[in-house]
Amino acid sequence: MKSSNPILRDNLLEQTYALTERPMSISGTMNKLLILSLIMLAGAAAVFYQFSLQHFDFVNMIMTAGIIVGFICAIIIAFKADLTKYLAPIYAFSQGAVLSGISCFFEKVYPGIVIQAISMTLIVVFSMAMLFKLGAIKATEKFKAVIFIATLAILIFYVVSFIMSFFGALPTYFYSNSNISIVINVVIAVIAALNLIIDFDFIEKGVQAPLPSSYEWYGAFGLLVTILWLYIEILRLLSRLRNR
Repeated sequence: MKSSNPILRDNLLEQTYALTERPMSISGTMNKLLILSLIMLAGAAAVFYQFSLQHFDFVNMIMTAGIIVGFICAIIIAFKADLTKYLAPIYAFSQGAVLSGISCFFEKVYPGIVIQAISMTLIVVFSMAMLFKLGAIKATEKFKAVIFIATLAILIFYVVSFIMSFFGALPTYFYSNSNISIVINVVIAVIAALNLIIDFDFIEKGVQAPLPSSYEWYGAFGLLVTILWLYIEILRLLSRLRNR
């Protein structure tokens, strides 16, 4: 079984493991996701406090550092899955700080937008989980290949845009409210939502394999990455619609 999420690698499920610990379980993975979520909220609370004190320059500095730290952690985890239980909490805290800063700035301009984005994100996650459970959307090889290519293209676009921003050359997509920007935003949000199917499939196959319980951190991490990405895209889309 191949995983098209760049975070969740194919070969983990193709290896044979001599289990010296309990096998991976869905409940264990969800518990790990809960732990990472709480750590993320701690990072978010720290930045929210700084934002409430109007230390905006400091918040921007923390956000930039969080993006870099989170990216480094994700890259290492992608190649060294056994380090996930150590690096995933660092990733969760740093991304909590980043998302808090972004959310605060959006909320200041568009009151009420954050709770709308959170609600819509939870609805999408629940809906995709139900569609996966019912077999309405199946993670076939073709499906995974298409999602992998689309996700990788978006990731490259984000990384290049982040580097360009240091030189004052941020692509117009990030600040434009044009029809084409909205359409692109919707497409990216759909790709993010479809990545949830890949995450659910990896976790299900990991339980069936079975993988060692230590990989519950790996499955939870991949799911957290996708949910946070989806939230950002929904937040950006709502802001564009508010401007229209």
